Amino acid sequence: MLKLIFMLLMVIPFCFMQAGFWMVQNMFLLMSFLFICLFNYSNYFMNISYFLGCDLISYGLVLLSLWICSLMLMASSSIYKYNNYSNLFLLNILFLLLFLILTFSSMNLLLFYFFFESSLIPTLFLILGWGYQPERLQAGAYLLFYTLLVSLPMLVGILYLYYNSMGLNFYILNNFIFNSHLLYFSLILAFLVKMPMFLVHLWLPKAHVEAPVSGSMILAGIMLKLGGYGLLRVLSFLQFVNISFSFIWISISLIGGVLISLVCLRQTDLKALIAYSSVAHMGIVLAGMFTMTYWGLCGSYILMIAHGLCSSGLFCLANIVYERLGSRSLLINKGLLNFMPSMALWWFLLSAGNMAAPPTLNLLGEIFLLNSIISWSYLSMIMISFLSFFSAAYTLYLYAYSQHGKLFSGAYSFSMGVIREYLLLFLHWLPLNLFIMKSEVCSLWL
Repeated sequence: MLKLIFMLLMVIPFCFMQAGFWMVQNMFLLMSFLFICLFNYSNYFMNISYFLGCDLISYGLVLLSLWICSLMLMASSSIYKYNNYSNLFLLNILFLLLFLILTFSSMNLLLFYFFFESSLIPTLFLILGWGYQPERLQAGAYLLFYTLLVSLPMLVGILYLYYNSMGLNFYILNNFIFNSHLLYFSLILAFLVKMPMFLVHLWLPKAHVEAPVSGSMILAGIMLKLGGYGLLRVLSFLQFVNISFSFIWISISLIGGVLISLVCLRQTDLKALIAYSSVAHMGIVLAGMFTMTYWGLCGSYILMIAHGLCSSGLFCLANIVYERLGSRSLLINKGLLNFMPSMALWWFLLSAGNMAAPPTLNLLGEIFLLNSIISWSYLSMIMISFLSFFSAAYTLYLYAYSQHGKLFSGAYSFSMGVIREYLLLFLHWLPLNLFIMKSEVCSLWL
């Protein structure tokens, strides 16, 4: 893993070159292809260097981080075009990627915590520095306070673990089973807020709406996955306590998912709608994870990867429209089928992914999750059927309202996408639909 980190550090000088923007983006893409070549089927940590290692769970998420970060730069060409502090922007994203790779490949729980919190800072800078409205300050404060408030108990919990198990390596910890309620809550809560679970999700829509397109992509693509990854790591040694408390989290997630889906149906802001749909998707991921079954754990991992690609692509589309019309309101963005006919296909394909239509990876993840949650309790079928129905409903609402209808009178023109935008959307869509051919990568890690 160190070779990856060193390569990333060597890219820093390119950030300050005159025409380094696309160079850095190409380096990120190159790194993701090199990282694909490092792949090996192993349930154990491979590529170990010092405290870094990579098993199948980390592998998928590190690859997703590299991929999404290279696409973020491709989506943010307006920062380069108007020279909106593009060098600082590059440096910021580079450090964010560095922290994310370190988070996903740390084999030590304390270092994982350290990098988990560090990744918050570049994200905050993205929102505060390149956001659109003055409310971004409030959104940044929300993000910071929600995440930091619950992560202090987690630090105390980690120190308690170290005191009792004489090592914080994930392998050492997997040999223990802790039976302390206080420890359980202190370790779990930080991840639940990061996911975000319903009731502690308020920071997410705010942060999404105020962030620039790159901020939204990284938030939806990777930041929400940090919570899920952390849960997959810590639940293994908290199994006993989890059995008695999991029903709380599953109930909140399923009921919350349905309520959030209803909230989606009355959004007029494109970005807010996609952000709230993320909360609904993460609700079903959480529910599956807490069932502690093989299907549930694998399904939650699959849906995390799929949602990272799909949601990020939808934010790109919303931004493409925003750059043309200067508004994200669904009341103005009507009839886009006339205005940008070639983009309607991408709207359709990514919306299909969002509502888990075949052959996307979302479908596979949702099949896994439905099986695991219904096997956990037949009563959950009620909420799951609502969730599936409303998930299709708000995605159709997003698609139909934006593409059909009478065109806003100020936009009587015709606007094609540029090749960069088509490539950007294609690179979101392709892995989303190809991975289902090789789904054992996502489901053989247990």
